[in-house]
Amino acid sequence: MESESNGRVAEENDRKPAHAPRTPSPLQQQQKHNSKATKILEACKWNDIEALRTLATSEGGLVSDDFRRQAWPLLLGFSSRDGDVKPEDKDFDSWKKLPKHRDEDQVQLDVNRSFIYYPNDQSTKELDHRKEELSDLITEVLRRHQYLCYFQGYHDICQVFLLVLKPQNRAAAVARLSALRIRDFMLPTLAPALAQLRLIPAIIYAVEPKLWSHLSQTQPFFALSGTLTMYAHDIQEYGDIARLFDVFLAREAVFSVYMFAQIVLQRSDELFETPAEEPEMLHSILSKLPKPLNLEALIQNTVKLFEKLPPEKLNTWWSISHSSVLKTARSPDQVRNQSLEDGEVYFKKQVQEMEWADQREKIFKVLWKYRRPAGTIGMAVLVGVISFWARKSTGPPGILGELWKKWSSFRGF
Repeated sequence: MESESNGRVAEENDRKPAHAPRTPSPLQQQQKHNSKATKILEACKWNDIEALRTLATSEGGLVSDDFRRQAWPLLLGFSSRDGDVKPEDKDFDSWKKLPKHRDEDQVQLDVNRSFIYYPNDQSTKELDHRKEELSDLITEVLRRHQYLCYFQGYHDICQVFLLVLKPQNRAAAVARLSALRIRDFMLPTLAPALAQLRLIPAIIYAVEPKLWSHLSQTQPFFALSGTLTMYAHDIQEYGDIARLFDVFLAREAVFSVYMFAQIVLQRSDELFETPAEEPEMLHSILSKLPKPLNLEALIQNTVKLFEKLPPEKLNTWWSISHSSVLKTARSPDQVRNQSLEDGEVYFKKQVQEMEWADQREKIFKVLWKYRRPAGTIGMAVLVGVISFWARKSTGPPGILGELWKKWSSFRGF
């Protein structure tokens, strides 16, 4: 009987929920906050970027805007590079005399729709002033760097920088972010941005092939808004988006792509409830971030995912341009060591690559059109096309071999 009684007690104990971790007392939380704040200030003082990155990624990030004002410029690397600020640019209003950027009308339309969710403690008059500041910030960056192309959602990113940083640091920080970390989104077309999205299925396939198969009819365009705007368009809480920017500025440019892949992986149970034959419904689900997002757990899980599966292991990594920010900012140190001029050089290379790709596609269409006529006619067209390409193009010589392979496959050689 005693043994039976002990068994029942043990069984009842097994059913009892495990004790949840104790919530730190307010005093303990304050002590933890103060300890981290001290470490952040020390890292900023001694320019210890590695320590700063660790602190930015760890729970709570950089704690508050007071510390972000010191840390974000260091993470972006502009404060230690005299070459990024030209003598004439020290007149902070000099940009107003520069030629107008082609996208300024669209900028104003988007600025009028800004500050919807935050700050929520300011009057209409104060918010109107914020919008004027935001318009000036974006316009200054675009006028000083005319090659950049504005995209809708850029204002969502810039408003976070405006709220965090001091006025004299905003334009420099946003310029470096634009040229060196989100340059792929500021090109003439969205092709490089879409190329980034194609890494998401590759990540999912490597981790959970069944989920990849389930989503195989759904294009990864659902992640465009999140990755394009550093999630600033989708996250409505100011504290959350500022916290997220901490880790994005501290980590590799590709980290935001991994984060969306992690979000998808964490929603696998929910996604399996929707049939694979309903890609529109799956797209609708995936295009909205889950609530609550549980940001700290998401960040740490993304770090683990990245460490377990670096981009070089992905089967689509090879398709990313060598001039893409995903590769020129593969390491956070690369950004700190690059100048704005470097960003412009990479930008021009990417534009040239897109032009090559466009011409290549046109040539393939011509070859396909003439694939059936008599071999002599088809060959004459091929020779003419290649001759024209050789005279006019500064593209890579490998294109000729690629054309020949394509033609050979059409002709059955």
